Amino acid sequence: MLPLLISVLGIAGIVAWHLQGPGRPTARLIVQIGFFLAMTAVLARTRIVPFRFDPGDLSGANALFVSAKILWWVHLSWAVIGFVRIYIVLDHRPREARLIQDLIVAAVYLGVLLSILAFVFGVPIGTLLATSGVIAIILGLALQNTLGDLFSGIALTLGRPYVIGDWVLLSDGTEGRVVASNWRSTYLLTGAHNIVVLPNGVLAKQGLTNVSRPDENHQIALSVRVAPTVMPRSIVEVMHAVLDSCNVIAKEPAPTVGLVGIDASAVTVELSFRVSSPAQRGAARNEVIDLVYRHCKASGLHLAMPPESPVAVGEVSRHEPGRPAPMAQSLIDAIPVFSVLSQDERDALAGSATKRDFSAAAEIVREGEALGSLMIVRAGIVIMKKGDDEVARLAPGDFFGEEGLLAGRKEKHGLQALTRVTVFEIDQTAFAPLLRERSELAEDLALHLANREAIGENSGMPTIQHERRRLDLLESIRSIFRIHREHSRP
Repeated sequence: MLPLLISVLGIAGIVAWHLQGPGRPTARLIVQIGFFLAMTAVLARTRIVPFRFDPGDLSGANALFVSAKILWWVHLSWAVIGFVRIYIVLDHRPREARLIQDLIVAAVYLGVLLSILAFVFGVPIGTLLATSGVIAIILGLALQNTLGDLFSGIALTLGRPYVIGDWVLLSDGTEGRVVASNWRSTYLLTGAHNIVVLPNGVLAKQGLTNVSRPDENHQIALSVRVAPTVMPRSIVEVMHAVLDSCNVIAKEPAPTVGLVGIDASAVTVELSFRVSSPAQRGAARNEVIDLVYRHCKASGLHLAMPPESPVAVGEVSRHEPGRPAPMAQSLIDAIPVFSVLSQDERDALAGSATKRDFSAAAEIVREGEALGSLMIVRAGIVIMKKGDDEVARLAPGDFFGEEGLLAGRKEKHGLQALTRVTVFEIDQTAFAPLLRERSELAEDLALHLANREAIGENSGMPTIQHERRRLDLLESIRSIFRIHREHSRP
């Protein structure tokens, strides 16, 4: 009767195990330990030793002894697994803890299976292990690469050099964002929007730089060679203005400029700055290079020729010591809204431009104010603000006020000088003669402004809405300049 009682306790323990569910691990473990201790006490009363094989247990009359031993081993494994699930944890690393738990659980189940075979059914484990060892060697040689990737994946998971979403750079030059990882391989999404599949065995053998740790701020260094036409200190000030006028780079930590070399042909400076994400490296580098050119041109600096160039760069400093800043004509030529004008018409506008200076922190125009003139930044940095928030920064060559000049629109942003700023200003008085001489110019300008608004807003507006906007702008241009002509009559 006692073996039957053990079987009943074992089955009841199995039912209780499933009724508790995985959501109550502590209660589940306590119940499991209770059933296991009860079964152990009954086995001790019947003098049944579960970890010793008795050939008489395999006879038909002793089937209950066999089931009692099997159930005892099963409950022992579940009690051990309960301890593993509760007490083997890693702080803030649940994925690694789960992997270690699963490996231990697999070892427990394997040990219990071998114990049942040896102590319940009398299977010669030594012979079985020797045979399985030979088979394991054969399978290991056949699956060498696969097993290597498997264990490398386990090592990478435990070491955790990266997580899903991190941007990594490998020693062979491959870089990208980790989008998936499994026991066999890791998947990287590159900057070219391709998926690179890396076997874990290959990945574990390479040097890896995690660009996303401790955060995704990424530093970029850019060297610039400037002809020595002015003091190096002045060059450093211009390069600081370059970095201060950038919109893509991070403001904290502050970018730096360092002098790294000087000779008869060039002063070499290094610009160091950070971006908030590796994906912004290209855009940031493009913006900085563009602003280096614009600020150097505005300040009368010359970029030095390459060292291997046969041109005698020293002649630049002897014959062109600090060319004046660019004239209004070259700036007007670069403004897209005036691309519909002929060269003579652009020259006429340049001749009517007036020069204005603003001190640092001076307010150039308030948000919502109608600016009746076009302003082109010749030197300095202008902050574009929406309320109290900074939206962008304008550098030499940038412009504002074209919608107020042509269509009477109010400014969507406030503008304030960050440094001392010099602008060229073109008002409606200078532009009116062009519209009187060429009436179709208003239609060209209205179309260009409508296209520019659509691109800036990324609206993808339908043709009818775009045409309505063009007509509204055309009517505004005609209305503004007709009023101006009436007021200008004697």
